[in-house]
Amino acid sequence: MTATHPTRTATRPHLRTVLDDLVDDRILGVSLHVHDTSGEWAASAGRAALDGTAAPSVDTRTRIGSNTKTFTAALVLLLVHEGRLGLDDPAAPHLPGLDLDPRVTVRMLLQHTSGVFNFTGDADADGAFEQGMPSNYGPAAREWLAARFETHRPEDLARFALARTARFEPGTRWSYSNTNYVLLRLIVENVTGRALGEEMRRLVIDPLGLSGTSVPDASPDLPEPYARAYFRYEEDGQEQTVDISRHNPSWISTGGDMISTPHDAATFFSALLGGRLLPADLVAQMCDPFPTPIPDMGYGLGVFVQELADGRTLVTHNGGMAGYATLMYGTPDGSTTMSAALNCVDDAEMSVQGAFQKVQQVLVDAVFQGAAIAP
Repeated sequence: MTATHPTRTATRPHLRTVLDDLVDDRILGVSLHVHDTSGEWAASAGRAALDGTAAPSVDTRTRIGSNTKTFTAALVLLLVHEGRLGLDDPAAPHLPGLDLDPRVTVRMLLQHTSGVFNFTGDADADGAFEQGMPSNYGPAAREWLAARFETHRPEDLARFALARTARFEPGTRWSYSNTNYVLLRLIVENVTGRALGEEMRRLVIDPLGLSGTSVPDASPDLPEPYARAYFRYEEDGQEQTVDISRHNPSWISTGGDMISTPHDAATFFSALLGGRLLPADLVAQMCDPFPTPIPDMGYGLGVFVQELADGRTLVTHNGGMAGYATLMYGTPDGSTTMSAALNCVDDAEMSVQGAFQKVQQVLVDAVFQGAAIAP
């Protein structure tokens, strides 16, 4: 079934139809928030739980996965604005006790050009996957499932990664690594003397009034309302499905641990791109992309910059987090933003990924077709 927020404009029947067509037995539910020159619109479709029929709340709390990186990048840039950090400062002096290459800068961590091994697993030079710490995908997924309420310190995640051989010389290439953002968490805490969650509230959450956004640290809880996420596997020839909505997110730390809502994500992204959170020069640096292996996609400081087939540009980041997936897209000036939260049935092979990519493309086409996107 589909739900629409009663206090927001509900005049977009094409989007309601799109949402209904996206849900299936893998993508259980979708909550969507759109902000553009016509106002705000929010709706949801599908199911909030496998054993129910109700749609997810349009204000569902969700684990936003790697969209955490965009929030974290904004926080770091706000500290740069305060004069607490320099983008091209060496990162190592802010990371005592960690053996980080002294050539790695804060900017390289933000842009994934540090070469540091990804602690959740990385590809070798020949393309073979090198196992990292247990996560919800890959051969160690069942190990992660059994230990999903254990607590991991960010320092230990960083040490694990830094004990592995770097992938390349700092600043010479691009490779996505969750470790970069765990190191940024530690830098924020070293520079400010405060927990990252406190600084996030001070500089991002409270100024923007993001009432549904939080840094959970090691808490397994999701505030209500939230949709359920699941992990499916086979054991002794029988298919098993486990609710993994509650788990300790410290295993991923700032690589993807934050909780937010579609409304808050859209509010944050609009303020960020529209220059209401950061000065214009820092927004410009954030959106200045380094080439990636992904066609028509570069990476700035915590955001992807996507070139559409018609020559227009979108700024984006997406996230996947143990049965949850999130989208965050905006025009470069922040005048049109779209955010979505998905609750899914996932597995160790991440077979839901194909369906997620379809949702991503369909929603981008539906929301941004004809929008005033800068060339």
